Amino acid sequence: MTQSAKPAYRPRRSVLYMPGSNARALEKAKSIPADALILDLEDAVAPDAKADARAQVVNTVKEGGYGLREIIIRVNGLDTEWGEEDVRAAVSAKPAAVLVPKVDDAAAVERYEALIDEGDASGDVALWAMMETPKAMLNAETIAAASQRPGSRLSAWVMGTNDLVKETGIVQTADRYALITSLSLCLLAARAYNLIIIDGVYNDIKNESGYEAICQQGMEMGFDGKTLIHPSQVEACNRIFSPTEEEVSFARQVIEAFEQPENQNKGAIKVDGRMVELLHAEIAKKTVSIADAISELDAAHG
Repeated sequence: MTQSAKPAYRPRRSVLYMPGSNARALEKAKSIPADALILDLEDAVAPDAKADARAQVVNTVKEGGYGLREIIIRVNGLDTEWGEEDVRAAVSAKPAAVLVPKVDDAAAVERYEALIDEGDASGDVALWAMMETPKAMLNAETIAAASQRPGSRLSAWVMGTNDLVKETGIVQTADRYALITSLSLCLLAARAYNLIIIDGVYNDIKNESGYEAICQQGMEMGFDGKTLIHPSQVEACNRIFSPTEEEVSFARQVIEAFEQPENQNKGAIKVDGRMVELLHAEIAKKTVSIADAISELDAAHG
């Protein structure tokens, strides 16, 4: 297994699913200002269309034209008749990552990584995993820890909230109260092992206020971004998961203040009437880094 470097920070505010069987949708995605695209061979594709969708997605990714958008291919599971061939074909297209479903434990991560290794000696293709089963919630820490093995490709998790609702029998309420435990467990495990973590989808496309409230909740919980099911959801998601102008401005003030000679050896200082510590300077640097990366990506999208 080759050593795969963890990716540097890049915006993943909006991660839009696109059905791999829909050629028109795949073409349209080239002009949608989403940070990342998941070209889907799993849930969005009917069984009798799986093989054709696989070939279409592979050809589309090889042709390119998506600019700086991060391209991820979601495959069917290895317990299906399509899974193994999906992984091999996806790797041949050299996307940024292969997204795999229903990862229950660390052993599943190793199985997928071994298959990806066969087709990608360079180690460029990352592994993203859907966290969407009760077993995955209970094993979140050990699954995340698998990313620390030498050569691991695991770099991101995507919350499969619809499947979690189905598998657990919980009631999906407007505030996602019954899902909070699962979301929080995965968030803590992801942060403990430096994994990207993307929130689940919001199904009620026409409920704009409800959607924005859930985006806000996900941002406040600490998710890196959100998976989306319709292009109309991109704008609000990008806005909510971006630092505000006021936050970026204050972050720059904090950085500048700690860089002043008289503050070099201080652990806490006052900035704009607020007490800030060195840890706030680190947070400020991250905020500015995120804002700069978002500006570059947004400029590329036009």
